[in-house]
Order: sequence, then structure tokens, then C-alpha cells
Amino acid sequence: MISFFKPAAHKPRLPEDKIDSSYKRLRLQVFLGIFAGYAGYYLVRKVFSLAMPDLIALGYTKTELGFVLSGVSIAYGISKFLMGNVSDRSNARVFLTVGLSLSACTMIAMGTLPIATSSVGIMFVLLLLNGWFQGMGWPPCGRVMVHWFSIRERGTKMSIWNVAHNVGGGIIGPLAILGVAIFADWHAILYFPGFIALGVAVLTWFLIRDTPQSCGLPNIEAYKNDYPDNYSETDEEEMTAKEIFVKYIFKNKLLWAIAFANAFVYLVRYGVLDWAPLYLEESKGFSIEESGWAYFAYEWAGIPGTLLCGYLSDKVFKGKRAPVSIIYMVLVMASVYMYWTSDSLTAISIALVCIGFLIYGPVMLIGVHALDLVPKKAAGTAAGLTGLFGYLGGAMFANIAMGIVVDNYGWDGGFMVLLGACVIAVLLIAYSWRLEIKGHKGIHA
Repeated sequence: MISFFKPAAHKPRLPEDKIDSSYKRLRLQVFLGIFAGYAGYYLVRKVFSLAMPDLIALGYTKTELGFVLSGVSIAYGISKFLMGNVSDRSNARVFLTVGLSLSACTMIAMGTLPIATSSVGIMFVLLLLNGWFQGMGWPPCGRVMVHWFSIRERGTKMSIWNVAHNVGGGIIGPLAILGVAIFADWHAILYFPGFIALGVAVLTWFLIRDTPQSCGLPNIEAYKNDYPDNYSETDEEEMTAKEIFVKYIFKNKLLWAIAFANAFVYLVRYGVLDWAPLYLEESKGFSIEESGWAYFAYEWAGIPGTLLCGYLSDKVFKGKRAPVSIIYMVLVMASVYMYWTSDSLTAISIALVCIGFLIYGPVMLIGVHALDLVPKKAAGTAAGLTGLFGYLGGAMFANIAMGIVVDNYGWDGGFMVLLGACVIAVLLIAYSWRLEIKGHKGIHA
């Protein structure tokens, strides 16, 4: 591992009378850091979708743009898994900031260099690079979360943190409108959010700290007196890549079950999100401004939906993730059908908001579930596995296959794919619930 990324060294323990005040201050500080940082990643993750109508006007087909868009999903899925393992053995502060900076620079280059949008191949390579750098975002946030927040508060804290991508993803619509208005250039859709993301990267550097021990504090379990089952002091020791993969990932049946379910949840998420600007403009007659604000509403509707989902999981279903996810996905299916069949601009907007409100709940819960199933030194790799399936399976299919299906069978064919994915997601989540009932709890020993 490059020494630049190595975990921060432990510092001498602070005096007892300073531990509580320091812990409270730093917990808020690092939480704000990973919230702002992850929102920053979303400023430059899927902004390419908003430029697709302009690229269609230049002569590109939906199939070509779907292929280009898949570059992010392909690289992100692999990167989140592999870089997740690296992040388990890295300084979260450095890891997250470097990844965000590189991702922002990639999209700035794509918007400012004429050659960057001159061919399908070049655009694909650039989005492939962006996807790889994007894979450096979630894992260090997961590392911070499991080191600074105990298991009995993690579900609630994760639901709050998870809305960061709704904030970042929602802002890109207004940012795109603002960028085009300022620079009178559609390329600003790509580079303007990139400059904002660079500013966010600087902010995260000043806010994030790696672990409590690197700040002279005890581990979170001791501070909160909140220990997971089978916890031991060896959980605080860094592990090798082989140990993480062999002992805690490959043998974890429940982790694999939710990873497969995640693929179909992500197919619905990105099948709607990535194609919304083009679908709304081409099929429903929305203007670029209306599409941008609809995109904003979709993302920000996920904020209350995610918070409600976390509350229901923790308080109503006593920590069980599957029942809430099933309820949400059934309602997503009804909303997708409304989004497809409605002709009223108001009804279409309401349906899109409902999908946004609902879809991020299962996305969040699967991530939380993955963290719960392994020791905290393997958290990034576990989340990376679900991300690998989500992006390399679901999101990539949403990019490539949706483009091909819509080109050949129209938008009706595309929506049939989305509805089918909802059904399969419900069935797989129900299967994971059955595994839990039968006693499969993952591997946390």
C-alpha cells in the first residue's frame, strides 16, 4: 500500500477529563466531513446524464450514450469493491479527499477539452476513470462511520448520512442550469459542478479524522459501552486483504444474498435516474429547466424517505432491514407504473418524486446491513461487495441495456424492464429475510 494512504497512527490517550468533550466535538466534525464529502462525489458522478440531450442533438444515439454512461457503472462497481478493501487499510481523510479531487478534475477536463466529447470511445474512457475515482468515496465514509459511531446508533446515523447523495445529486440540476446561464455553454453542465466539487474536497480535508485512536481517544465501543456480539480487542487490529476476503466476505451467505438483491434495486434506481432528463424531454415534453428541477426533486425527495426508512427499520421492525425494503420496493413499483403511464406534467412530477422518496431507502438499508455483518476493519470490503453487484450488475444494465431496449422497443420496453426488476428485487430481499429467520447472521467473530 502506498504510504500516503496508510492509516493514521495512534496518539497518546488524552486526559480522562477531556475525552468526552473531544469525542463529542470530533464526532460531529467527522460526520459533517463525510456528509459534505459524499455529497461532493455526487456533484460529479452522474452529471453526464444532464448533458445527454445536447449530445443527442450532436448526433449520438441512445445506445451509444448508454454505452458511454456504463463506463461509470463498470469502473465504480469494481473500484468500490477493490478500493473498499484498500480503504479498510487506509487513512479515511486522505483516501476520500484524493478520490474526490481526481473525480472532479476528470469532469472538468471532460467539459473544457473539445476532444473529450468528440467520440464515444473518448467519453467512455473518461467516464471509466471517473467511475474508478468515484469508488474511493463510499468505503472511507463507511470506515469513519464504524469507527466513530457504535452499532446501536449506526442505523440512525447512517440514514442521516445517506441523504448526502440526495443533496449532492439533487444540486446538480440547479448547478447545471446556473452553469449554462453563467457561461452560455452546455459544456458547463460538466465542468461547473467539477469546480464546486474541488472546493468541497478542500473542506473535507479539514474536517475528517481517521479513527478515534488517532486523536488520542478510546475506541467507540469503550466510549459508548456498546459492543457488538462476539466483539474482541482483535477487532481493533488492521487485517490483511486475504484475511478480510477469505474469512469475512466469501463465506458470508447473508452478505451475498443482499448483494444480489442490490443489483436489481440499483437497476431501478439508475434506470429511472440516468434516463430521466432524456425521457422527460423526449417523451413528455419537459424543457431543460423543467427536467433539471425534476431531477432535483427526485433526489431531494429521497431525504425524508431515507430518514423514515431508517426510523422504521430501527424502531418499528427492531433492526430488521428486509421488511422495510420490501414495503418500499412494492411502492416503488406502483410509482414507476404511474411515471410511465401518466400524461399530466403534474402527475409525472409527483410520480418521479415518489420514486425518489422510496428507492433510496432500500439502497441505504442494504449498505447498513453490509456493515452490520462483518467486523469494522472489513466494513469497506463488505459494502464494496454490495456495490460491485449494484453497479456492475444493476447500474451497468440500466445504462447499456436500457439504451438498447429503448432504441429498439421504445420507452414502453424500458419501463417493462424496470417493473420486472422491482419484482425480482422484492423476491431476493424476501429470500434474505428468510435466511435471517433461519439463523444466518453473517460473520462477525
